[in-house]
Amino acid sequence: MTDSNEMAINLVVLGKTQTGKSAAGNSLLGSADFESRLCPSSVTTCCSLGRSGRISGLIRRNGCESALRVRVLDTPSYPHSALSKQQVRDTVRAALAQHFREEGLHLALLVLRADLPLCPDESHDTVQLIQELLGPTWKDFTVVLLTHADKAQEAGYSEETYLQGASSTLLSLLSSVQHKYIFLDNHNSIIREERNTVLRKLLNFIQRNNYQVLLKHSKE
Repeated sequence: MTDSNEMAINLVVLGKTQTGKSAAGNSLLGSADFESRLCPSSVTTCCSLGRSGRISGLIRRNGCESALRVRVLDTPSYPHSALSKQQVRDTVRAALAQHFREEGLHLALLVLRADLPLCPDESHDTVQLIQELLGPTWKDFTVVLLTHADKAQEAGYSEETYLQGASSTLLSLLSSVQHKYIFLDNHNSIIREERNTVLRKLLNFIQRNNYQVLLKHSKE
């Protein structure tokens, strides 16, 4: 639990192999909790919860500045090079129940690569997983996190021009989640200013949800 001068947000990162899920989690935490490296197979094989320290200067409540703490659940890729879809689904569901049953989950981050086009049916498996884990209101609690945005910038794309030329598959996905998306620059993602910008956007999405959470179980 957090005291009256703190607010905690609970996040889960989901996506395919080599999309940068673990690296994105590290960026949000401002640490290196999760293993992240180039590999011809899936790196993450189990769920892991990372916790940030106190982050100041991002939120105010009741006229006073509050500290923020971020909790990120890293998950195996879906589909996975070594685990079946059922194994990944069961592992993630158990981890969500273990870590977030008391305070709930604020947002699921669907991680996609900005430097690769999203083709029809390519994100189907991960979206289906999110639907199964979060239930019928999953669209209200899902944010698309576009990693490797620095490569898109190097190719001359701004966020606006990138979206103008994006595939109909990606545009349809963004529309389904009410255009909740964030571009993440992998080169600068651990820089404090970049991290704070991303966290402010996530806090805005959480506020738009009136701070509602999913998967919370009241104590009997």
